[in-house]
Amino acid sequence: MAPADVKKEGSSFDLPIALGLLAASDQINPELLEDFLVVGELALDGGLRRVNGILPIASMMRNDGIKKIILPAENADEAALVTGIEIYRAESLNEAVDIIRAEKLFSPYQPPEDQDFRCEYDVDFADVKGQEAVKRALEVAAAGGHNLLMIGPPGSGKTMLAKRMPTILPVMTKEEALEVTRIYSVTGMLPPGKSLITERPFRSPHHSASRPGLVGGGMFPRPGEVSLAHRGVLFLDELPEFDRNVLEVLRQPIEDRKVTISRANQTITFPASFMMIASMNPCPCGFASDPVKECTCSQGQIKRYLMKISGPLMDRIDIHIEVPRLKYDDLSSYRPGEPSSDIRKRVEAARMRQLNRFKGKKIFCNSDMNSRMLKEYCKISDDSKSLMKAAIERLGLSARAHDRILKLARTIADIDGVDEITTGHIAEAIQYRSLDRTGWI
Repeated sequence: MAPADVKKEGSSFDLPIALGLLAASDQINPELLEDFLVVGELALDGGLRRVNGILPIASMMRNDGIKKIILPAENADEAALVTGIEIYRAESLNEAVDIIRAEKLFSPYQPPEDQDFRCEYDVDFADVKGQEAVKRALEVAAAGGHNLLMIGPPGSGKTMLAKRMPTILPVMTKEEALEVTRIYSVTGMLPPGKSLITERPFRSPHHSASRPGLVGGGMFPRPGEVSLAHRGVLFLDELPEFDRNVLEVLRQPIEDRKVTISRANQTITFPASFMMIASMNPCPCGFASDPVKECTCSQGQIKRYLMKISGPLMDRIDIHIEVPRLKYDDLSSYRPGEPSSDIRKRVEAARMRQLNRFKGKKIFCNSDMNSRMLKEYCKISDDSKSLMKAAIERLGLSARAHDRILKLARTIADIDGVDEITTGHIAEAIQYRSLDRTGWI
């Protein structure tokens, strides 16, 4: 199979090999195959089974000027997401041969006029009791594309809050949905009976995950968790429990929004534009900040625990928020919280302000601003400067915290729908740097 120097894998070559043998034995006119791209897995009874990666294959063939494709019937809806091609569904090898011999007798597949683009989540922020300050921090993170770290004792609701983060992110555009679907199509992770992923991904790898599992790799490179979280959320629960060397490989995809995997014979780049949400206990036993249970850890143990997270990685997390133990009044309340749909409206309005602000600058949210943009878009009054100075001097905030606070204040102002950053915005942003304020980093 040419070109011989390109590695081939997977069952998608079964049908083209079979048709090639039929053509070589003069059972099919080889000229009839010239206009088709053929893909599919053959069962022992001659039936065709679905294969992975149809969406990127269909995109590639359109870009290469190929107009017709024969594929398993189960893959037709996925291929139909690509416009400008003719799709011929086949249930078996015999049917594929009939299509090639008498193409005019078969009509190209026509997908339903309105493919399902509903966005439905099983969870909602209305389910969360209390933790209003933390929910506000998550809203700010979603509005500005900021990475966030939650610190609190076991059972305070960190995981529950993180799982609801995708529900307040802006609804994916068709282009974003196609990007995500391509990744899940290649990895064979498309949900059964679903051709298009419309919900933002939420990936939560276990802390025992390896480097290839997190960023991708293998003999034949495959996407890792950072790519599976593309356009969605990567949640790292119990952050210090991850191997430090594994965490360090996150620095490049967080900055570049992509991950490049190099092997001896090829280099592959996978998209990896995600929001990182992490959680951790304040100490090994988990109760250093708990007003009820006493911490049993020594200062040395706490320091070693926190030092598992490197400074460069922490530098890429804009928001540090403490998640306190829930009070009984909150637990026993039957009043639902604010629904995700209401929060998402404010997030989408803030994102729209940022899109207009950064038009033509190749960035899309406040978290990506560089130093020059901070000076242009984050101008503050003399009163705000005095507050920042007091925070840096009295609370011991680091130099990097200064820029993070300005970005956060810009986002908070966008949520409020105003251009001017006020002292109130600066004060709220300072509260989101809890690890800087406590001197933990």
